[in-house]
Amino acid sequence: MDLTVWALRRRQKNIIDQWDGNRYIRVIVCNNVPIKLTITQEFENNNSKIIVVLQSKNEITPRIQKSALSLIRNMLGLTVDLQPFYVLANDNEYLDRLVKQFAGVRPPCFPSIFESLINAIACQQLTLDSCILLLNRLAERFGVEFKDDDTILYAFPRPEDLTGASQEDIRKLGFSNQKARAIKELATKVIANSIDLARLKEMGNKEVIEYLLTLRGIGRWSAEYVLLRGLRRLDTFPADDVGARNNLQRLLHLNEKPNYEEIKELTSQWYPYEGLVYFHLLLENLHMKGSINEISS
Repeated sequence: MDLTVWALRRRQKNIIDQWDGNRYIRVIVCNNVPIKLTITQEFENNNSKIIVVLQSKNEITPRIQKSALSLIRNMLGLTVDLQPFYVLANDNEYLDRLVKQFAGVRPPCFPSIFESLINAIACQQLTLDSCILLLNRLAERFGVEFKDDDTILYAFPRPEDLTGASQEDIRKLGFSNQKARAIKELATKVIANSIDLARLKEMGNKEVIEYLLTLRGIGRWSAEYVLLRGLRRLDTFPADDVGARNNLQRLLHLNEKPNYEEIKELTSQWYPYEGLVYFHLLLENLHMKGSINEISS
């Protein structure tokens, strides 16, 4: 679980998805009820189980509990069957070592397509460290608060949390004018039902990309990012991702950085698990930088 959480949070300074070495902690909002999630993994006799604790100052009804558990399964990829990918990797000279090193990692997913879109907008043409800082500020300013003793945790802002925010309010957090406008416009359109993000789940990859490209602030990289991190389309490798390109160059021992078309061709050998390779390469990079000190499944 630790590796999956790292693939989700990406940086230690992420205050939305927190990991203390043993527990994954996050605040979600289900049916307008803020809930603190505390998730741990226990091992016994070569078997593991996920322990979930839901904490709220409001009543956690069976309906809310069901919604929260469904969200957790989706976020942590708990229903994804990894075995076919391992069979593929076992016969691949490049993936075999990588998969053994990060065995057990599952493909994470943002809790909502809206959150994946905001992440995509925020991270455009910025370092990941800078992007995480902006997202932290957005959560602290507009996210639902959860007070736990002397600690205040923040949920990621929902569209309705941003209805009272102006473009200038968002810009003051450090976003560019273009990004602030895109975030505000996206939230407004979702609330007004002029766009239906839930429809994306029923579309094919090409249709999703075409639809997302009509939204302000969304380009090819952002659309593919949402395909993988918002919809868990594991046959997607965001080929315009600078970090992913560098990671792929390192994995394949390429003399030069591959371009978009070359990346698509190179990763096609791993179809339909290109996205799983993306996450493994992300973890390898985090491990090389010392963010992940101990590797365990």
